[in-house]
Amino acid sequence: MTNQAKLRSGAAFGALLLAAAVAAPAFAQDAAVALDDVIVTAQKRSENIQDVPVSVAAVSGEKLASIFAAGEDVLALSSRVPGLYIESSNGRAAPRFYIRGLGNADFDLAASQPVSVIMDDVVLENVVLKSSPVYDVEQVEVLRGPQGTLFGRNTTAGIVKFDTVKPSEDFRANGTATYGSYGSATFEGGIGGAIVPGKLAVRASALYQHRDDYIDNSFTGVKDALGGYDEKAARLQILATPTEDTSILAIAHTRSLDGTAAVFRANILTAGSNKINSNFDRDKVSYNGGANNPQEYDSTGVSLKIDHDFGGVKLTSISAYETAKGRSRGDIDGGVAGVGPGFIPFDSDTQDSIGDLDQVTQEIRLASDTDGKLAWQVGAYYFKSAFTVSTNPFFVAPSTLEHKNTSWAVFGQGTYQVTDALKVTAGVRWTDDDKDMEVLSSPFGASAPVSVSDSQASWDLSAFYAVSDDVSVYGKVARGFRGPSIQGRDIAFGSPASVAQSETILSWEAGVKSELFERRVRLNGAVFTYTIDDPQFSAVGGGSNSNRLINAKKGEAYGVELDGEWKVTSNLLLTAGYSYSHTKIKDSGLAVAVCAQCTVTDPLNGAGQALVNGNPFPNAPEYILNFGARYNVPVGANGELFAETDWFRQGYTNLFLYESKEFNSKDTFEGGLKLGYARTDGAYEVAVFARNITNEVNLRGGIDFNNLTGFVNEPRVVGISLSARR
Repeated sequence: MTNQAKLRSGAAFGALLLAAAVAAPAFAQDAAVALDDVIVTAQKRSENIQDVPVSVAAVSGEKLASIFAAGEDVLALSSRVPGLYIESSNGRAAPRFYIRGLGNADFDLAASQPVSVIMDDVVLENVVLKSSPVYDVEQVEVLRGPQGTLFGRNTTAGIVKFDTVKPSEDFRANGTATYGSYGSATFEGGIGGAIVPGKLAVRASALYQHRDDYIDNSFTGVKDALGGYDEKAARLQILATPTEDTSILAIAHTRSLDGTAAVFRANILTAGSNKINSNFDRDKVSYNGGANNPQEYDSTGVSLKIDHDFGGVKLTSISAYETAKGRSRGDIDGGVAGVGPGFIPFDSDTQDSIGDLDQVTQEIRLASDTDGKLAWQVGAYYFKSAFTVSTNPFFVAPSTLEHKNTSWAVFGQGTYQVTDALKVTAGVRWTDDDKDMEVLSSPFGASAPVSVSDSQASWDLSAFYAVSDDVSVYGKVARGFRGPSIQGRDIAFGSPASVAQSETILSWEAGVKSELFERRVRLNGAVFTYTIDDPQFSAVGGGSNSNRLINAKKGEAYGVELDGEWKVTSNLLLTAGYSYSHTKIKDSGLAVAVCAQCTVTDPLNGAGQALVNGNPFPNAPEYILNFGARYNVPVGANGELFAETDWFRQGYTNLFLYESKEFNSKDTFEGGLKLGYARTDGAYEVAVFARNITNEVNLRGGIDFNNLTGFVNEPRVVGISLSARR
């Protein structure tokens, strides 16, 4: 599809929702039917999503239960929200997030990303921490565009924010158990309530996920050699309210993962095509290395949030500590040199591990109440992390590096209600960021330590105008920055470290938020454009499988996002979303190494490197279209039969900085279905489900340095689920 066709698709989507809205009065007999309010904390306050001058989407816990029914990890959220894409070449660890086409394809465990992941107000900076399991979650918010004023550096693309179910005075318990194909089993549950009424409440949550090994290794003859996993996680929350003005929330969590890392498959692409060929067999690989791609990760964390209301002003303190360790190993070439499948010139077997990761964060802020015309908040933030990363290529001794990062910031934001209809918001943040890397051991000799630092301001300015009680418009301009980065993985292969200087972004956004026809239709949309100076990219792969940080001179993008809900009747809910992102690298001299066997479509320089000026950003889907529906039929006084489905379609997505005929995906899609019986009060539910119901094989990533290796999405899983709630 052409760019114009993509825009027409978005316009058609908007027209479809508008037509649905116009049709809504035909169901006037259901006048009591209305959409529920959606409360978000995009501005570190609880606000109705319709009143926030930010392009934000929210995914409820109920919808999450359907998306994660087959036991997937956080990657299951990819393309389920307009503008959000997630991929990983590290299995269930170290995911890579992209919003509005902006992310980082760096596969190293020390990689920096422009999308920040926040769990219960705590920033999860390292890529391993970003893979924390999703369970007993109240809501996920996706904040699109720079969020540097309130949430700090490294948010030039946006934020994915998880809020778990909190302790309450009332007894609350829920549990879900699923079982399906490949022995996929999940148990997720939480229970809690008051221990001392009015003073002390607790909540305990747990997750267990399992899948059997189901992939045979045809080279070794071992049946069911890989593909499975065991994921265990638990969380304990204690909420103390010693006075009416003070609350203290303590959270402790742990996670243990033991399973298969990413499954790489040699030459599943044919030269000249991005279509999966006959070398692909979902239940079979041919490995002589990688020890069947094992993966083990463990992490724990604690946090303490203290709120005290002084009367008109609230003080909030959030202290947190996170630690993690683990390893992933892989047969990177995806086959056997000289044997296949296809032509594989040499074998590659690599293990990466992270050790002694320690992250300490402290935030403190003062915020006014929201009763007056002026609402404000000011604060300070401190971040410190240290960890080691070891890379073992197995043909030489491993190399071990130590990374350290210290950052601090001060920030402030104010909102002024100019008139009953108009409010303006402005914010600013000053951040200082320092990073250091030292080589602790390497078979290639000593290397000098590397240090980078920078201090910059982030700011935003927005105006929000209520055209009527049901329709509002807003405009926002924001500047953000991502601090400088160090990449040392190439040291393990005899090459020097690389450094990228800070990237800065200037983003412009205009949007509309509406609830129409007695709040039965919610239609929100935004158009945006942004320019990045010195964008950080990772030139991965090439003939040496290097991982080199680079800065382009500039990057540009524009696009549109639409989020819609329509309560057709009390029995039928439709949801839909669409995003279009046009991204472009602007650097006439930027050249990168290319693949060994693919068909490069970019011009080449004298050294055989691809000139990538004008190319889209890596892993930036041109469009994401998603659709969902839920229909129920009452049964008796307290029950219902229901059917719900969700689908997404994803447009052209280039995998690397250079473009080729092979390493891209186009118009991929995936869907899920759930059928069952439920009590209308939510007491219990029995259902059958299918994820990836059509068993699509979608290319999610590639390894380009010695053959046409790729990795794909999860298989179809059909199963049964039981859930109860009180």
